Amino acid sequence: ATERAYLGNSMENHLGIVFLPTDEDGTTHAEMPVDHRTCQPYGTLHGGASLALAESLAGYGSWAYCAPNEIPMGMQVSGNHISPVRVGGKVHASCKLVHKGSTTHIWYITLTSETGRLAASIRVVNYIVRKK
Repeated sequence: ATERAYLGNSMENHLGIVFLPTDEDGTTHAEMPVDHRTCQPYGTLHGGASLALAESLAGYGSWAYCAPNEIPMGMQVSGNHISPVRVGGKVHASCKLVHKGSTTHIWYITLTSETGRLAASIRVVNYIVRKK
């Protein structure tokens, strides 16, 4: 509930993204409903919503590694959509840090359906920017 309030008027809040507890190894998790906000006209998860989920989760993960005077900014997103997820369920995202440099973080994200079927494989690069 606190994270929802923190998100305020944001893409994450609009799409119904919920951040879940982070694993001890730093793997971050989130879920998003497949509904009227996130689907294509013919009733399956929209690829753009998948990428928005992945970039949001990678940003959330990078934010945990940033100094108080830094923020993560999405620099590159690349994804492969593997199988459709139908309206009415949720998609689960797991995000693992594979490179933590001083100015870039690289994350691999997998999206799965509620049945555990791979829906997408996504890579996000975040650029770490100093606040001015």
